[in-house]
Amino acid sequence: MRPALIGIPLVLAGLGAGTGSGAAAQADTGEPVLHDVTYTVYTDTPFFADIYYRDTDPPSYADYSHNPYEFSPKAEADLGPDRPWVLTVKLADPQFWAMVVATSGRSPEPPNFHCTLAVDGTVLVSESGPKGALCSLRHW
Repeated sequence: MRPALIGIPLVLAGLGAGTGSGAAAQADTGEPVLHDVTYTVYTDTPFFADIYYRDTDPPSYADYSHNPYEFSPKAEADLGPDRPWVLTVKLADPQFWAMVVATSGRSPEPPNFHCTLAVDGTVLVSESGPKGALCSLRHW
């Protein structure tokens, strides 16, 4: 394991990742424990961007695979170094479903994107890229 990732497995264990089934942790009432997931996206230069994010837990991976856009709303945002797009959502299984991706499309001048993903106040992922950025706890 790389030293930079030591904190992620510990946090994921607290989110219920150790269940082996990928199922979300359950409260005493049988309802899933909902976690605050905060997505932040900004660019180095002013840019109007498309942002896709997950704001609900799909009922199953099969449902998600059948129509991923049903579970991945799109926001259009006017971004810049001092104009971040920030959204907090509630997810029962953030280690599986938390995701934000921003793109510049076919723009000839990439704005250099930055994203962060925080769960219950702890930043777990930070990424950047010239034409887009993806922040997720799992590999897509």
